[in-house]
Amino acid sequence: MIAALCAPLLAPRNPLVGDLKHDYLSPPGGAFLLGADTQGRDILSRVLYGARLSLAVGLISQFVAVLLGVSMGLIAGFRGRWIDAVIMRLADVTLAFPALLLLIAVSAAIRPPYPAIFLLIGAVGWAGMARLVRSQVLVLRHAEYVLAARALGARDRRILWRHLLPNVRAQIIVAATLGMAGAIMAEAALSFVGLGAQPPTPSWGAMVSEGRDLLRVAPWVSLVPGLAIGITVLGFNLVGDGYREYSDPKLRRRA
Repeated sequence: MIAALCAPLLAPRNPLVGDLKHDYLSPPGGAFLLGADTQGRDILSRVLYGARLSLAVGLISQFVAVLLGVSMGLIAGFRGRWIDAVIMRLADVTLAFPALLLLIAVSAAIRPPYPAIFLLIGAVGWAGMARLVRSQVLVLRHAEYVLAARALGARDRRILWRHLLPNVRAQIIVAATLGMAGAIMAEAALSFVGLGAQPPTPSWGAMVSEGRDLLRVAPWVSLVPGLAIGITVLGFNLVGDGYREYSDPKLRRRA
């Protein structure tokens, strides 16, 4: 995250400009720490700027997923009956389609502007968040503090936002953290098949795709951005697991 925010300061070269004649597929070392690509552009600079794109995808898409999923999950779990049934059937329909295939199909069909893909990734991921929040609310809505608040005349909105939501916050944060990793993978997959960021925008998925035919002669073209994707996804997963252990007293006692 720090590298993404400080990319203009850390990148040694312009990520969009290269010397095709002299720097074509330059190996790592010397003037290019991580090598150069087929256009003579510095791979390190492109990886750093690609991190900014991946971070933006993760944050924006998960903001959309949390906003939709938490709202739907709270309403479904608290209201119950036909409202719960309608929302959950809608979530079931969304979950019935493989998320990546759905993203590819929609992106190929309507070719939305690239920033809209961030919203699309978040919209696809709302269902899992909604089911998680609903399951927690179904348990908590009969808790003593909720019944006490209702007996004191608290309105449903206050009960939802002041009593139920804070008690599912830890699960939401963990799910959102893990969802960021999934969103980065989804964006990389879309860029890999040519439906995400378009050249010359630095994108890890597009960089991996660019070097897939050069693995024997210039493996660094695909290997470096591929490692960046793997390390970033692993990092978000570890953060999510760490926060889950921190927020759950039972897991802390086991440790």
